[in-house]
Amino acid sequence: MKDTLLGPDAMEWLGVRYRTILSAKDTGGAISVTDSVSPSGSGPTRHIHHDANEIFVMLTGDSEFWLEGDRFTRGPGQTVFVPRGKEHTFRIVSDVPARHLVILTPGGFENFFSEMANGKFRIPEDMPKIEAIAARYKLTFTGPPLGLDDLETDQ
Repeated sequence: MKDTLLGPDAMEWLGVRYRTILSAKDTGGAISVTDSVSPSGSGPTRHIHHDANEIFVMLTGDSEFWLEGDRFTRGPGQTVFVPRGKEHTFRIVSDVPARHLVILTPGGFENFFSEMANGKFRIPEDMPKIEAIAARYKLTFTGPPLGLDDLETDQ
């Protein structure tokens, strides 16, 4: 993706571009906001944020979310609230990249994205290192990402 999409200070990890627009440092730890652009078909493995609520504000594209077994799709102008301690994931299902804001309360998780981008960690090759770093951010991985084979279809 082009640097102009999020600006020159954006970072990239596994094809996803991130730019912190409000850090925990800026808010006394209360909140962080990250602008994210994810390519079609991308999405993280299932995971749990043990200490943070997470809010997604969809700006472009469509994402299928999985939250504790429930599946639903959200697009531009829609939001998703994931309470702390709830297993979740998402996958971009539109043909175009999805841009969304990731808001976490309390803040601090934005530094995980930075560590992953700076370390150029790969999945699955670097999972032991990724999991060790994730533990510092009170994040655990619980299962695979959503894939094409597990999409529900209307056929």
